[in-house]
Amino acid sequence: MISFRNFALRRGERLLLSNVDLALHAGWRVGVIGRNGTGKSSLFAAIRGEVEADTGDIEVPAKVRIASVAQETPALDDTALDFVLSGDAEVHDAIQAEANAFASEDWEAVAEAHQRLEMLNGYDASARAGKLLHGLGFSADTHGRPVKAFSGGWRVRLNLARALMTPSDLLLLDEPTNHLDLDAVLWLEQWLLKYPGTLLLISHDREFLDGLSTHTLHLHDGRAKLYTGDYTAFERQRAEHLRQQQIAHEKEQAERAHLQSFIDRFKAKASKAKQAQSRVKRLEKLAGTEAVRVERALRIEFPVPDKLPHALLRLADAECGYALVDGGQTKILDNVGFILEAGDRVALLGPNGAGKSTLVKSLVGELPLLAGERSGHPDLRIGYFAQHTVESLREGASPIDHLGEIAPGVATQVLRDFLGKWNFPGNRAFESVDSFSGGERARLALALIAWRKPNVLLLDEPTNHLDLDMREALAEALADFDGAIVLVSHDRHLIGLVCETFWRVADGHAQPFDGDLDEYAAWLRNRDVSADGRAGKRKPEPAPVPPPAAAKPRKANPVKLAQAEARVAELEARLKALDEALADPDVYVEGGKRASELTGEREALAARLAEAEAEWLALYETA
Repeated sequence: MISFRNFALRRGERLLLSNVDLALHAGWRVGVIGRNGTGKSSLFAAIRGEVEADTGDIEVPAKVRIASVAQETPALDDTALDFVLSGDAEVHDAIQAEANAFASEDWEAVAEAHQRLEMLNGYDASARAGKLLHGLGFSADTHGRPVKAFSGGWRVRLNLARALMTPSDLLLLDEPTNHLDLDAVLWLEQWLLKYPGTLLLISHDREFLDGLSTHTLHLHDGRAKLYTGDYTAFERQRAEHLRQQQIAHEKEQAERAHLQSFIDRFKAKASKAKQAQSRVKRLEKLAGTEAVRVERALRIEFPVPDKLPHALLRLADAECGYALVDGGQTKILDNVGFILEAGDRVALLGPNGAGKSTLVKSLVGELPLLAGERSGHPDLRIGYFAQHTVESLREGASPIDHLGEIAPGVATQVLRDFLGKWNFPGNRAFESVDSFSGGERARLALALIAWRKPNVLLLDEPTNHLDLDMREALAEALADFDGAIVLVSHDRHLIGLVCETFWRVADGHAQPFDGDLDEYAAWLRNRDVSADGRAGKRKPEPAPVPPPAAAKPRKANPVKLAQAEARVAELEARLKALDEALADPDVYVEGGKRASELTGEREALAARLAEAEAEWLALYETA
């Protein structure tokens, strides 16, 4: 259990949090939310002991093992697999000791290393590390590559895999989905649902929060308030809380007015002086309930296109990829036929590196086709947001400067009015982007796109730097947009609100996916996965020649397979019921005895589920 008692935290002279009194119990999955700058990451640093409370206390049990994602990854020669495996330091050391003992032919040391690995359950550690890498999108042929060979985004994934590999009772994740594709986000959600410890999660992805959180910690206006339930439940409870607060405020104001009126009328009248004085005391004792301060709802919009032809953009028999300096080619996608018409809303699904960004660049025309044809209507006007767009803003320049470059001759006041609609009011329009957060830069980049009045929006991960409010505003703006949209995003809420058609980009092809996001998630969980992590049928392997007396392997009994599957489903349902019971604050009263019992029962049930899943999988493989 983590306890905050009169906890306050500063960053420089700014008070981030004050008067925080709450407790987070073992086994909870807590979504930590709040606008940028409210102190979410600083709160994690305080839990890790990296910063001290300004006043009050934070109590974390001494024996609690804490895991979190490192912010940087040095350029190491270690392989990806070894780097992730080192997250479990004891097992990693034992494996290294075993390897060293074998190399020196010290058989006594080999025996000791074997015994230590057995005690640590370390024999499957490499397999677990490989499974983490696979789930986060690393194909098998990359597991042996050195860490320094990976780009920044992939190193972030390595750090995440290493944190998940670390044995822990408390897992702190700060925006873990930012550098993930949708496939990896869906996998991570399933992994975290099975995590037996306490999870604290900072995220701006509401679907991710809804899928995981048993509780929600809202940081706002220097305070921290704990709600039971996921993000949607938080929104509902907060709305009701604000409504009740406003009712109480209005009632109190009416009573104040009534008391003040009596006092003003009779304070000078001797016969009423005592009654007037009693009302003065009553007035002083009123609680002083604050009026609800309405948070400014952020609203943005993409202007109506000047022209919106029906047929906008087309790729026919296209080969998408990159021409090499030596005259060669790297083909990413083959035989792509893609037609974009007015009103189309297309989401591109598939793992990172499979060609989603390549397809978008080919549609834009930024990347010439290796073969085939690209054609666009003469009135085609594209608004393109790439993953590098935010970084390409000119340092030292202001929003007015950037907008003025694409709108020469337009009056400054017109530019200011437009930027004000994108939440750059007053002097903010003249401030250098150097001081802007990632979210502010992304908002400016989108504003520059909107100014051009595009009739096609090609958006490649536009939400990476955006908070929940801005993501909601973007979703509403895109839903109202009259033109066509092609969207690459790991934000399921955004995709679900905006897109109606889905294409899966993988295995060198781009093809329509017949289903919605829920069906896509189910398909990912159930697909037959090949050794390199890509979907599709396994390549048939040559059948081994059996020994003369060997019988052919028997197929699994369908009845046993069905029974094993039913057993897994039953245990999953019981585990879910226990999680719901542990989410009830009432089980933690009277010293938390009931909570301890439920936690022990959950751990035992989780172990039984793991065994049942292994048994079912073994039967499934022979079916």
